[in-house]
Amino acid sequence: MIRAQLRIRLPDGVWVADVSRRFPDATFELLAGYRVDGRATELGEIVTDEPDAVLEALRDHPAITEFEPLEAADGRVLSKYESTDTDLYEFVETSSLPIEFPVVARDGWFELDLTGTRDELDQLRAIIEAADGSYELQSVVSTADTDTLVTDRQRELLETAIREGYYEVPRECTLADLAETADVDKSTASTILRRGEATLLKWFLTGPDRKGRRLR
Repeated sequence: MIRAQLRIRLPDGVWVADVSRRFPDATFELLAGYRVDGRATELGEIVTDEPDAVLEALRDHPAITEFEPLEAADGRVLSKYESTDTDLYEFVETSSLPIEFPVVARDGWFELDLTGTRDELDQLRAIIEAADGSYELQSVVSTADTDTLVTDRQRELLETAIREGYYEVPRECTLADLAETADVDKSTASTILRRGEATLLKWFLTGPDRKGRRLR
């Protein structure tokens, strides 16, 4: 298995491309999303020094059909919205690689973390090149070595969770207890754990098979 970090230039007309280019210092994070009947419903967070101007530009974009701000504080705006832009989902379906959230957009570029076989990643690059798309391959790491699977922060929290009995049955500590021990908020602890757990599960399920053959 291969883990890759990829930057893909967004085409004009897509709302996140247009708005992020207009506000190049802002960061747009797609936290969750799905597509139904030609529309995408998404949960996103925007980090910016100009929240009012960015939100006005987002609301006014013709691709945004519904918009609901959920929370705003310290230059961060969490919102739920509906869009007619579904290119990301179509792109992922074509490539056969799942979306790994969060997906980050800055100044007209998507930043993606992808995990797949070498063939799947080669296919993805061929799809982008065939569409005359611009991309930058930031990093490629083989996950054959489990030491490179998770980030240092994920490893530290996973090790703390094991030590504190979070994975015992019944649990010997709650998520809130674990977050307090690690000196992070509960939401952050949950996100770090889920990403680390997901990476390890993907490696385990697609690593050496029962016959000892490693999938490429």
